[in-house]
Amino acid sequence: MQHPDQKYINALLENDAVVLEELYQRFSEKIKWMIIRNNGTETDAADIFQDALLSIYNKAKTGGFTLTCPMEAFLYLICKNKWLNTLNKRKTQKVTITDTEGFNHIGEDNFKLAEECVLQQERNNLLTEKLAEMGDSCKKILRLSWSGIAMDEVARQLNVTYAYARKKKSECMARLITLVKQSPAFNSLKW
Repeated sequence: MQHPDQKYINALLENDAVVLEELYQRFSEKIKWMIIRNNGTETDAADIFQDALLSIYNKAKTGGFTLTCPMEAFLYLICKNKWLNTLNKRKTQKVTITDTEGFNHIGEDNFKLAEECVLQQERNNLLTEKLAEMGDSCKKILRLSWSGIAMDEVARQLNVTYAYARKKKSECMARLITLVKQSPAFNSLKW
């Protein structure tokens, strides 16, 4: 179910200056505080915040992303993960706080929703990546069937028999599942 904070995603896509200003005012200071408390600088915080917004924008632009949790919790998790990756690359600094200090008002349920949202996005990214590795006929039949079109209509659009379309879809799904399970990212995504 779409969260009312979807307005921030839409503002990113539409370059809505008023709503984007609200987004910065509501969330940037909290992200800055979290990063500074974890061996970062104001510049680091600004870079991480911008990078997170750019990631969200790119995902929304290419995949029709729908926000199902509060933007604050979602943005916090993305920024936290990006900052942990940055610290890991630097290898010289450790995280001093890993909890949600400063974000307690968000609520545990919202953090769980945000974590699920991030996890689902990562799963979708992996599926999209592996689908791109497949042949054109598999891509086409899977995309058509996933769009909600009945299989008899999929068969008609592909100019094949219904039985062939069902068999081909089954084979393509099996191949996609194999590709996904062979990916190093598979186990970390808690399927």
